[in-house]
Amino acid sequence: MLNSIYKIISNPKIFVYTVLWLMILVFFGTIAQKDIGLYASQMKYFSSFYFLFFDYIPLPGGRITLTVMTINLASSLFKKNLWKLKKIGIIILHIGGLLLLIGGGVTAKFSSEANMVINEGSINNFVDDYHRMELCFVNISLKDSLEYTVFDDELLKEGNTLQYEKLGLEIDIISRIKNTRIQNRITRVDSIYKGFLKEFVLLPKEPEKENTQNRPSIIFRVRGSENNADGIYGLFLGQKDLDIFNVKNNQFFSEFRKERTYLPFSIELIDFKKVMHPGTSIAKSFSSEVNLIENQVPRRFLIQMNEPLRYSGYTFFQASFIEELDNEATVLAVVKNYGRLFPYISSIIMSLGLLIHLVVKVPNMIKKKA
Repeated sequence: MLNSIYKIISNPKIFVYTVLWLMILVFFGTIAQKDIGLYASQMKYFSSFYFLFFDYIPLPGGRITLTVMTINLASSLFKKNLWKLKKIGIIILHIGGLLLLIGGGVTAKFSSEANMVINEGSINNFVDDYHRMELCFVNISLKDSLEYTVFDDELLKEGNTLQYEKLGLEIDIISRIKNTRIQNRITRVDSIYKGFLKEFVLLPKEPEKENTQNRPSIIFRVRGSENNADGIYGLFLGQKDLDIFNVKNNQFFSEFRKERTYLPFSIELIDFKKVMHPGTSIAKSFSSEVNLIENQVPRRFLIQMNEPLRYSGYTFFQASFIEELDNEATVLAVVKNYGRLFPYISSIIMSLGLLIHLVVKVPNMIKKKA
């Protein structure tokens, strides 16, 4: 029984079929980018275990396809007829390919992508996720510090109730809008609406193809404050005037923002430079001169296009910039890739295996030709 199962999962035809299916996924995923955008296409075809074709036919996605490929390649290493001296090159080639697939799995599972925006002359020590959001309550009544209470993206689903245990508050998530249109209210509203929602209403509009171009928002209800802070509040990404309210002798404001990850060091933007194409307003190249500050010790680096800064497992790429009337800000793409070295190592191993296989085969080829 076990022998039969092993023969099935180690069949080399499975590897061929999975490669062909990956080629099909790449084709349809690339075509779909035009209609649904890069991020949605990636999540549907490549970062999923399965997807629905025509909305009702389940088909294997990229993750399950690569999992099957990895199992098939790993099981083939246990074949007895493979472990011979003349096949040492093939064995090394298989191990290199297996490392490449494992590295891809590590990258997909544990790596992260975010961005960091720093104004010239300012210091930043956190990065913002591209897609995930968080709801943050900030206690500003303390004398020497701010107290943050943050609810992660997974908790912010419509119908969920969040418990702010320290103050005995309950927060009901009423609505989560992917892309928001803000409209003035034309009639008076019930007193249950607080702050921003007294004068404005948050309405959904058609999401943009690229997720980063959307303006998400959230509507929630606060209960248990024992005063007039109870009510319905609304927040959207990038909101400038935040609602301030009092709860049990504590003053708060709330913020709906990109999920933040704080770094073990800080980056100060000393100088941002850009070079324009002659006669145009299009940037030819741009760079950021920064201080990387760790344990109060600054070290100066230059981040340029195609010349990133790598430090403590993070890679900082010069991605874009924001230009205002009186200030400039750099936008750095920040990647933490735990599987970064796997492609380099596996490529070296596969090249070595291919070379050894050719060296072993050449004498036989010469003999046959003679």
